[in-house]
Amino acid sequence: METLLLVSNGFRCSTLPASYVRPEPERPKLSEVADFFNAPIVDLGSADPILIARQISHACQHYGFFQVINHGVAIESMEKMLEVTRDFFHLPVEEKMKLYSNDHTKTTRLSTSSNLQKEKIHNWRDYLRLHCHPLDKFVNEWPTNPTSFKEIVSNYSMEVRKLGLRLQEVISESLGLEKEYINSSLGEAGQHMAINYYPACPEPELTFGLPAHTDPNTLTILLQDTQVTGLQLLKDGKWLSVKPFPNAFVVNIGDQLQALSNSKYKSTWHRAVVNAQKARISIATFLCPSNNAVIKAPSQLIKDPSEAIYRDYTYAEYYEKFWSRNLDEGHCLELFKIQE
Repeated sequence: METLLLVSNGFRCSTLPASYVRPEPERPKLSEVADFFNAPIVDLGSADPILIARQISHACQHYGFFQVINHGVAIESMEKMLEVTRDFFHLPVEEKMKLYSNDHTKTTRLSTSSNLQKEKIHNWRDYLRLHCHPLDKFVNEWPTNPTSFKEIVSNYSMEVRKLGLRLQEVISESLGLEKEYINSSLGEAGQHMAINYYPACPEPELTFGLPAHTDPNTLTILLQDTQVTGLQLLKDGKWLSVKPFPNAFVVNIGDQLQALSNSKYKSTWHRAVVNAQKARISIATFLCPSNNAVIKAPSQLIKDPSEAIYRDYTYAEYYEKFWSRNLDEGHCLELFKIQE
């Protein structure tokens, strides 16, 4: 199994190592990317729940993502989370490497790139992957350095979980389903976190932090550095840069909500690019179905069985298939379509 040096350990080079260089057609073409000024913003503090549901429905159908403000997560929790992430990735190499593993089944691990067993070209990214629910099952595996890590990340993960479950209720209603439909049909929601660190890169036009992909889970809630842009979304065949909105989360629909909605809602293609001058941080919280949850569109969304786009499957089946492939190998959900 390959072990690759963490890029946060510091590459002292003026050119990108060959194993990170993408073939010319696959490069990010940064000069062609426009800023995305019209990112849908949903105010969860609104007194009009029908308006919130309508806004989310529109965003999920046309963009597959939206930003939320007045979301109930304390600003202090968000700021502390970004700070402790910086502190962790600035630790000495030997301290970080205690957590290093390329085994994707491990519930706490530090790694780099994306899927070292499958990929031919690496990504300019390190990440700390944590399982977060139930908290008491996993928290003892988490880093003890920085000393404040467990407390800060525990508080943050609990607050974001509440937000995620609330969003899934609103998304359920926006589809015309009962408020509890998504949360109850997908079982006890699993929760993972990817704490991403994208160091300054000598040649950002030649590589990615993460190449284009969709998320295999139900819902992703992203906290990102407001000083450095890096998230890009595919809209109408064009890549658009997302400008972080102060104190907001970016929320995107995962593959399981696309399947559950029978493709009414879209799992967004997105990618992360890197910066020549500055490191970027992002913290993605993933809510996902329980492993034995059966993913299928409810009868309320399908008038006739022939309208079903995807076959029934379990989340465990999907997740295993997702990790057996390279990240940019195409949309894994295509493998679960009903063949005509």
